[in-house]
Amino acid sequence: MRFTHSSELPAHSPTDVFDWHERPGALERLTPPWGRVDVLERAGGIKDGGEITIRVHRGPTSFKWRLRHRDYEYARQFCDEQVSGPLKSWLHTHSFSELPGGGTLMEDSVDLEPPLGAAGAALGPTFMNAELGRLFRFRHRLLFMDLARHAEYAERPRLTVAITGASGLIGQNLQHFLTTGGHQVIRLVRRSSEVAPDCVYWNPATGEVDKHGLGRADAVVHLAGTPIADGRWTDDRKRSILRSRVDGTELISKTMASMSGGPRVLLSSSAVGFYGDRGQERLDEKAQSGKGFLAEVCRAWEGATAAADAAGIRVVHVRTGVVLSPAGGALGQMLLPFKMGVGGRLGSGKQYLSWIDLDDLVGLMHHALHTESLRGPVNATAPNPVTNATFSAALGRALGRPTVIPVPGFAVKAAFGQLGTEALLWGQRVVPQKAVESGYSFFYEGVEDSLRFQLGKEPE
Repeated sequence: MRFTHSSELPAHSPTDVFDWHERPGALERLTPPWGRVDVLERAGGIKDGGEITIRVHRGPTSFKWRLRHRDYEYARQFCDEQVSGPLKSWLHTHSFSELPGGGTLMEDSVDLEPPLGAAGAALGPTFMNAELGRLFRFRHRLLFMDLARHAEYAERPRLTVAITGASGLIGQNLQHFLTTGGHQVIRLVRRSSEVAPDCVYWNPATGEVDKHGLGRADAVVHLAGTPIADGRWTDDRKRSILRSRVDGTELISKTMASMSGGPRVLLSSSAVGFYGDRGQERLDEKAQSGKGFLAEVCRAWEGATAAADAAGIRVVHVRTGVVLSPAGGALGQMLLPFKMGVGGRLGSGKQYLSWIDLDDLVGLMHHALHTESLRGPVNATAPNPVTNATFSAALGRALGRPTVIPVPGFAVKAAFGQLGTEALLWGQRVVPQKAVESGYSFFYEGVEDSLRFQLGKEPE
């Protein structure tokens, strides 16, 4: 069978689009967040003879897939062909041609034969067309967004950006976004065995950091910290959550402050928990901090950048809302009950949820790296926060599932304790005032549009 999907990119030449595909991170950016793919081996890039072996996870199962590239013609096409894997055959041709008047027509053509037997019958043309359509609609939309983000700063020098927490959901996506745009990324790693040309060693527990390696960067994006929602908040866990953020941030901040030269921009992660439980109040960056453990953590977290700020380094506190991606975070955890039709609002459902599409968050961080006017707190949330009830209904519609089973507040408190109270039943109506005023444009201002994109549920 043959499948084709095409898109027009009127603002970008075939050379621009092809170069994006040749850079490190392209496959990772094009992998949809609802499908986990691990790269096991790769060699040779997309030129003829280059190979990549991946492991694709589908529910409880997984399979290895080995692909070889062929038919490479710069700025025109490249192909990947199955060497071994789940199908009888697979040949994917990526084609790029110039549109009349400029721009690029990009077309993906897939010729495949499903496996024989019952598995092949299950993977019939109807199923394969639906799955491939879902995949390539996502890929073309994401490529359109990424190219537009990079084009805004095409005349600026490429940056070298050091990232802590680069193995996390946000860190991985930011890394691959930057490298496909021609930037270089240095990952800060805590195991000396992992140190490589693109990595430097650091250890917040011992106060160690490779100062020389960090000095190669133009900017630092600091994302590392103990996960907040991975279990009830015991006293020990609360200490770990606080110390992991304060110690790591102080180490990065003081190291940058002590350097002559080196990175002059620090994007340090924070959260909308800074504002506490604020009901209907509309909160921009001028709003005062609230009450609660998360607010206490955020105040200390942001305060830990004092040394860098005093040294004249431009510091941005990225106060992130709920990041929408099925690959992890809050949305990843709540998908199963909603898919089973037993999802619903939490507590009264009136508490506000300040959210942001994962790829808008990555774009906003990129914007903050380049925008000299941004410093201090910056709310990393979409312009239209919604109530928990509205969010639950939107997720149900995106998944095609009912959302009629509410979870009472007492049940949330009983199951999660203080974590449930502050993270699930409290709310903040946060708006990205400084981001918008600085010229940042969100691709996803409506929560259902973001959910459909991230879940691969956009209409054909």
